[in-house]
Amino acid sequence: MLQKATPERPEEPAMREVLDGHRRGLSALLPFAGPAVVVSVAYIDPGNFATNIQAGARYGYALLWVVLMANLVAMLFQSLSARLGIVTGHSLAELCREHLPKPLVYVMWVVSELAAMATDLAEFLGGAIGLALLFDLPLLVGMGITAIVTYALLLLEGKGYRRLELTIGALVGVVGLAYLAELFIAPIGWRSLGQQIFVPSLPDGAAVAIAVGIIGATVMPHALFLHSGLTERRARPKTTDERRRIIGLSNLEVILALSVAGLINLAMVVMAAGAFHGSHPDVAKIETAYQTLVPLLGGAAATIFLISLIASGFSSSVVGTMAGQMIMQGFVNFRIPLWLRRAVTMLPSFAVVIAGVDATRALVLSQVALSIALPFPMIALVWFTSRRHVMGVFTNRPSVTLAAIVASLVVLSLNIVLLLDTFGLVSL
Repeated sequence: MLQKATPERPEEPAMREVLDGHRRGLSALLPFAGPAVVVSVAYIDPGNFATNIQAGARYGYALLWVVLMANLVAMLFQSLSARLGIVTGHSLAELCREHLPKPLVYVMWVVSELAAMATDLAEFLGGAIGLALLFDLPLLVGMGITAIVTYALLLLEGKGYRRLELTIGALVGVVGLAYLAELFIAPIGWRSLGQQIFVPSLPDGAAVAIAVGIIGATVMPHALFLHSGLTERRARPKTTDERRRIIGLSNLEVILALSVAGLINLAMVVMAAGAFHGSHPDVAKIETAYQTLVPLLGGAAATIFLISLIASGFSSSVVGTMAGQMIMQGFVNFRIPLWLRRAVTMLPSFAVVIAGVDATRALVLSQVALSIALPFPMIALVWFTSRRHVMGVFTNRPSVTLAAIVASLVVLSLNIVLLLDTFGLVSL
C-alpha cells in the first residue's frame, strides 16, 4: 500500500457541520471550496493569453468553439480528478506508482515533469513580460521580480492552505474583472459571435496548430495531477453518503470555477478579435498586442491588459510549482525543498531569454508541448475512475466513461496531426 509522504490536513469544523447536515446551500459549499479555484488558474495562465490573442486576431470569432469545447473537456476531467482524490485518498500520481508497471511510471514521471516545466515557462515568462511592459523594465529584471513574488506566495502555504487559496482566488478575480472591463472597451460584433461560437470550423491549416495550442493551454496535464492531490486529504468522510456529498459539492465547485475561467478565455479571444482582427490580424505577440492596444483602444485598455497578465503570471506560476512538487512526490515518493523546485522550474525561462528566443513564441510552443503530454493523465484518469477495485461504488457511469474516451480521442487525434505536420509528413 502507498505511504503518505506528507501529513494529513486537519478537517475543518465547518466541513464536519456540513457532513452532519447542519449547513446547507451556499454555506455548505464554502468549507470545501478551494481546490477547483486553485486549479482554475491553470486555465487562464499567460499561455492562454498568447494562444487566444493569435486566435482572435487572425480568425476573429471562428475559433471560439474550440475554447468552449476545451472548457467542457476540462470540466469533465477536473471533476474526475477531484473524485479520484476524494474516493481513494490518493493523488493520481500516487495511484500510477502503485498500479502501473515501473517502466511506465518512470516514463510518465519524466513526461509530466517536462510538462510542468513547460507550464512554468509560460507562466513565469508571462508575469515577467507584463511587469517589463508596464514599468518599462528589462525582461530579466521582470523575471527576477516575478521569481521573488511567486516564491513569497508559495510560502503562504506554510501558514495554512486557506491563505494561499484566498490569495489565488483574489488574483483570479483580478484577471476576471480586467477582462470584464476590456469587453466594455473593445468593439464586439455580438451577432457574429453568437453565430460562430457553436459552429465548428477550422479556416485553414494554421488554425489547427492554434486550436491544439488552445487545448493545450486550457486542459492542462499538471492541473489533472494537482486536483486529485488537493482533494485527497481535505476532509475525512465517515460513510459512503458523506463521501457522495463531498463529491457533489466538488462537482459544483468545478462547474462554477471553470465556468468563470472559461468565460475569461472567451473574453480574451473576443477582445483580440474586436481589437485586432479587422486591421491587425497578424498580431501574435503579447508585446505587440499591448503596443497596438494603446492607439486602438487607449492607454487604459492596454494597462488593464498588462495588470491581468501579471496577476495571471503570478498565480499560475505558484500553482505550477505546487503541481510539480506533487507530481514528483506522487510518482517517485521524493520531495525536494521548495526553493530548489522553484529554482529548477525557472531555469528554462532564463535560458530562453538569454538565448534570444522570442518570448511569446516560446509561450505558444510550450502550450503545444502541454497538449502532447496531456493524453498521459487523461488516459490514466479514465482508467482508474472506471476500475471498480479502485473506486468501488463510485466507479464512473458508462456514459461518463464514454464521454471521457471520446474527449481523449479528440485530443489524441489533434496531437497526431500536429506531430505529423511538425515532422513534415503532412502540410497544414
